Amino acid sequence: MDCAACTTKVTRAVERLPGVSQVHVALMSERLSLNLEPETTRPEEIEALVRKLGFGIAPKARDALRKKVLAMPQASGPGSAPGSASFQTPRPSMKDACATGCCSPASSHDDDHSHGNASHGHDGHDGHGAASHSHDDPADRGKPWFRTVKGGLVILTGLLLAVAWIFELLTSAETGYWAFMAACLIGVAPVAKRAFEAARMGQPFTIESLMTIAAVGALVIGAAEEAALVVFLFAIGEVLEGVAADKARNGIRALADLVPKTALLERDGRMRDVPADSLEIGQIVVVRPGDRVPADGEIVEGVSGIDESPVTGESVPRSKGPGEPVFAGSINTEAVLRVRVAREPSDNTIARIIRLVEEAEEARAPTERFIDRFSRWYMPAVVAMAALVVIVPPLAFGADWNTWIYRGLALLLIGCPCALVISVPASIASALSSGARRGLLMKGGAVIEAAANIRHVAFDKTGTLTRGRPVVTRVLPAAGVGEAELLAVAAAVEAGSSHPLAQAILRRAKDGGIVPLPSRDARALPGKGVEALVGGALAWVASPRAASEKAGIDGPAIHQASELEAQGMTVVAVFREGKPLGMIAMRDEPREDAAEAIRQLEALGVSAVMLTGDNPRTAAAIAEGLGLDHQAEMMPGDKLAAIREAAATGGVMMIGDGINDAPALKQASVGVAMGSGTGVALETADAAILRDRVTDVPALIRLARVTMGNIRQNVALALGLKAVFLVTSVLGLTGLWIAILADTGATVLVTLNALRLLAYNPESEG
Repeated sequence: MDCAACTTKVTRAVERLPGVSQVHVALMSERLSLNLEPETTRPEEIEALVRKLGFGIAPKARDALRKKVLAMPQASGPGSAPGSASFQTPRPSMKDACATGCCSPASSHDDDHSHGNASHGHDGHDGHGAASHSHDDPADRGKPWFRTVKGGLVILTGLLLAVAWIFELLTSAETGYWAFMAACLIGVAPVAKRAFEAARMGQPFTIESLMTIAAVGALVIGAAEEAALVVFLFAIGEVLEGVAADKARNGIRALADLVPKTALLERDGRMRDVPADSLEIGQIVVVRPGDRVPADGEIVEGVSGIDESPVTGESVPRSKGPGEPVFAGSINTEAVLRVRVAREPSDNTIARIIRLVEEAEEARAPTERFIDRFSRWYMPAVVAMAALVVIVPPLAFGADWNTWIYRGLALLLIGCPCALVISVPASIASALSSGARRGLLMKGGAVIEAAANIRHVAFDKTGTLTRGRPVVTRVLPAAGVGEAELLAVAAAVEAGSSHPLAQAILRRAKDGGIVPLPSRDARALPGKGVEALVGGALAWVASPRAASEKAGIDGPAIHQASELEAQGMTVVAVFREGKPLGMIAMRDEPREDAAEAIRQLEALGVSAVMLTGDNPRTAAAIAEGLGLDHQAEMMPGDKLAAIREAAATGGVMMIGDGINDAPALKQASVGVAMGSGTGVALETADAAILRDRVTDVPALIRLARVTMGNIRQNVALALGLKAVFLVTSVLGLTGLWIAILADTGATVLVTLNALRLLAYNPESEG
């Protein structure tokens, strides 16, 4: 599909069928999805209808999936008739054909080229099923233009035109006229056929019908040579539009290519190459240096640098070892790794990002919905205006009929709204692809438009502005006690604990090469700390208050602990029975780029505030260091109220971890999950940041604003060219071939302008 008017035509045709509802046609991913009431219209009828419109349609694993669907008990949703249910048909891929005449018919690849696993599901709430995921036929990619069906039409019409000119040169003008007429009729025949099918389905105002009327009308008034030239230029324009649209889709296709096609599977001590999409959870794969990781999983053996830039955009490789997760598509840079598969190929990180981007294309921006409504009235208005141009001057002023019929036909051609209709989805698709390559995910045009209007950003603290993992900042041994002894006892007490503070102490001991003393019988003291037998005697790691009750800390140390807590640190006292050993101070440190992110937001005219449930002292210490406002000790309801209050003065973006901040993320104009919450964010939040970078927040806003600017440029370009050539066509300054060239040129220019977003770097402030 090369033109946004394609989606309108398919949608309107399919939704007229009995039992069909919720029809969605995605232009850039070339997919059709709908809800179909059982025992109404058969899926084969829908496919046949789409083919009549000039498309090839290839459902994925069609027959197997359909049998599975028909065999499944149907769950009713609201609005369904009793005993019936809605289900979503497999999403087909539409290739090499355009429903509006922007492309030529293509053959279907229903069975030979369908591949992969399709899925189907039901939703008891609304009757929507889970959409299957499909890709267009790999055999159709990368073909030179002259080997495509549209390219063949260009060659055919070009040869016919050349033959007609030769006939005219070698014979007479009269013979040449008939040759040009034959070239025109042969070239316009497939377009006229689709125009007839569309008219039968209640859609008389399509580019096919306009093109057919213009060509036949030109023949009637004796402009056969120009009619043939218009058909040829139309075919060239479709090839150019196809190339431009294909470039816009390459961003999404490139994501799929990040995952290797094969994997080195280890089984029974032997290794063999297997298709990556056949891997199962729990299997062990070997990833050699330089290879891409074939599946989401966990390292079971080996330590190596992992380049995650294909997935997150983070350019610096991260050293990872046993127990740490790796993403499908990331690159192993140093040593051999053995990785246990943790997710099925259809649910790995890359697949989920692709699904998100494709589904986001269907979440239409308000601007796009307005333009779609506008175009519904625009086409009949253009036809009516062309009719008036043809009729009024000859009848009212006695003007020449042939002259004004010619001008009316030119007006019909220049009036095609393809450039206007594609102006928004082309920009949105390019922005989604550009953002996805940099770890910035947004769920559709509506989110992009809302993000462009953001005036306030609210941050959660833990895991967002901070790392979400406390680190030891101060080690304060008591008099006569060494730092190594203090850490050895503390690590012994905390050995085996998964508490974040315990993990911070254990990491500090490990980094210092300190081996924890032998310990046993550790137990938690709720609200106080932990105790254990270390070296045959009790030892504690406890809060300063609990330690003072057991004489584990003296007066000066208590005062020092209070000062450290005022700086936003968490302090624990380490002591044995009657003997203080010292204190350890820890803090969840801000991310290195947090302060820079706040500065960039200010430069964008966006205010920032930190909303946290932490105590006021900790919150103040973090906020003051970053230079932003804060509100502390906030419950989820308090965060909701704060966001509602900020929304009164402009759009609000909430940045959280996607789990405990879910209510606030939903309340905000745009909810963005980052850090540990990005897995959840792919399904819950409006947008997600895959990298642990706070500076990606202003980058997200910059990308949204540049995208909306690009959309405004496209709309102005499309309408401006239309306005100019509508006037020149009426005045007789431009003819049929200029009209079709201007229309096709506008569509190509708009698409190419949208493609500039693929190269835009939102991390740059310039």
